Amino acid sequence: MATFAESAAAQDSENFDGVTIEAKLIGGQQYEGLYGRIAEWEAATGGTVNIISKKSHFEIDKEIKSDMAAGTTSWCVGSNHSSFAPQYEGLYVDLSDLVPADEVAAFVPGVIKASTVGGELLMLPRAQFDVSVLYYLKSNYEDADKAAAFKTEYGYDLAVPETWQQVKDQAIFFADPPNFYGTQYAGKDEAIVGRFYEMVVAEGGNYLDADNRPIFNSDAGQRALQWFVDLYAAKAVPAGTTSYVWDDLGQGFASGTIALNLDWPGWAGFFNDPASSKAAGNVGVAIQPMGSVTRTGWSGHHGFSVTNDCEHKDAAVSLVRFLTSEESQLAESAGGSLPTRTAVWEANIAAAKTGDDPYRAEALAAFAAGAEYAFAVPQIPEWGESTNLVFPELQAAIVGDKTVKEALDDAAAAVDELMQESGYY
Repeated sequence: MATFAESAAAQDSENFDGVTIEAKLIGGQQYEGLYGRIAEWEAATGGTVNIISKKSHFEIDKEIKSDMAAGTTSWCVGSNHSSFAPQYEGLYVDLSDLVPADEVAAFVPGVIKASTVGGELLMLPRAQFDVSVLYYLKSNYEDADKAAAFKTEYGYDLAVPETWQQVKDQAIFFADPPNFYGTQYAGKDEAIVGRFYEMVVAEGGNYLDADNRPIFNSDAGQRALQWFVDLYAAKAVPAGTTSYVWDDLGQGFASGTIALNLDWPGWAGFFNDPASSKAAGNVGVAIQPMGSVTRTGWSGHHGFSVTNDCEHKDAAVSLVRFLTSEESQLAESAGGSLPTRTAVWEANIAAAKTGDDPYRAEALAAFAAGAEYAFAVPQIPEWGESTNLVFPELQAAIVGDKTVKEALDDAAAAVDELMQESGYY
């Protein structure tokens, strides 16, 4: 592994005095720590970073598309995501021409493959590999009275859930609205469509077929959506869950009022830190539950890209390499997120094996097991647009305005029209 001194020396060899790099970055609690290191790059190179936008990925995505439409893409560095990258045609440079091959080879090969669209490496991955596992409040499984009451009502022992049916049973059992809820889920934008997508796969279905025709309005799709509907109807989730995205969920579990929470690795440190979480010291981490066929595993990763219109591409690439370096990934993954560099994975696992942080070891073991079920969204430019068609229909079923079948049939018809217009069939 490269040392800090080696990295600093490499940055020292680059002089960007007087150069300002404008950046549009994802914002949010789990992403902020890395940005504190930008001052080190500025000190080493003489360059300056001006963060001109910092929003959720959904809002950043809308802003970037607006820039593309208006031709205002002279800013240099943008946050990117493996789910979003295919839709930014022509916006970002091919980094394989600008980053040494041995540096690219230091990343996990599958992550580099997912960062490559049409043969071009469009981003360097940061330490934010995402596959979700189950966070839970341990105290709910240490109460003998609760265990007895649960067994009387459901006929099986109360234990950390292995299946989505058990999650639903327990979420309804634990719920005491408006003070305490059994679980929660993202309720809008790509966030709920991704959750629905992985539940469909867990039930044995899929989102699109090999020709990119929508097939999620299947029996598997109906079973998947019914799970969301049943929890909402039982008031086992907060009433506002249909407007939640990731930060809302993270803050919700950290409030100590959510029993079970499927969530990303970046929250692991936050959830168990007394300074940020009322759940600290009471958090367990387990592999994501099973559907009828397999475990849930919608996955992706974050990264940084450089625009083709950037005036100072050399400085922008230098900044991106710094933000995705081994030192940066070690620092970022210390908060619980999963790295995308092989050497940093190995360093984190070795540190966990020392036994001085059993929670970190538990979380790493859960995410390592969960990563075996990881799968990416379809690598097509229309993925994001399709989710904008689907999520209002999912919401309509959840709040009871449509039946599950009506909602999925309407969503599939809209996506079918999109795919036909895009020329897939």
